[in-house]
Amino acid sequence: MQHRTVAEVMTHSVVTAHPRSSFKQIAQLLRDNDVTALPVVDDEGRPVGVVSEADLLRKAASLPDPEGRTLGRPLGPEELARAGAETAEAMMTTPAVMARPGWNVVETARTMYRHKVKRLPVVDETGRLVGIVSRSDLLRPFLRSDTAISDEIHQDVLRATLGLPSDAVQVDVRDGVVTLTGRVEERTLIPVIDRLCRSVDGVVAVHQSIGYAYDDLGSDLEPPRLPGREGSGQETSAHHG
Repeated sequence: MQHRTVAEVMTHSVVTAHPRSSFKQIAQLLRDNDVTALPVVDDEGRPVGVVSEADLLRKAASLPDPEGRTLGRPLGPEELARAGAETAEAMMTTPAVMARPGWNVVETARTMYRHKVKRLPVVDETGRLVGIVSRSDLLRPFLRSDTAISDEIHQDVLRATLGLPSDAVQVDVRDGVVTLTGRVEERTLIPVIDRLCRSVDGVVAVHQSIGYAYDDLGSDLEPPRLPGREGSGQETSAHHG
């Protein structure tokens, strides 16, 4: 099972700035295109940084208050230097954290979280910009219908991948939360089912209470566990990272 890739969810048409773009040109681009940040690309189309509304607001924050008041923490020397910048090259955040088209949504989300950014320029193998992916793009798979999620689990996970009979495991999906019940032959199959179901795009969590006929984890001293009885199977709840 594979998550959707960046190429499937990213925006392909990207508004960009050039290192020599002026403050006012950047402000105009942000407003006209209703975006909050722009990749800054060189003459070869390779991202060299990102300039955002926050970078432009730094200039406003550096201006003296008309009434002479001092509010909040004063800007440090580096911030003041960037606040006085007149071009994208001087005010942008660099180096740009970037993604690749083949990345899946999980590793892309982790990269955003780790670097505390809201969007990533997407580059090809030559380093040239081919798109941009945002937080909202990564959330798009969670808009899948419960029916689509259920169908994929039934057809792709349980039958095609694991070869289970159609009546072995029952699947109920509500608001992206998957509940699995039923009975399988070997105990070791249960965590595999759980993991594969969690890998389906749109799944918010998985809860399972699946019984098994044979405990292949140990010496099989315990009697077979039946679904619905105390201690049958395991119940898990796992969220996407």
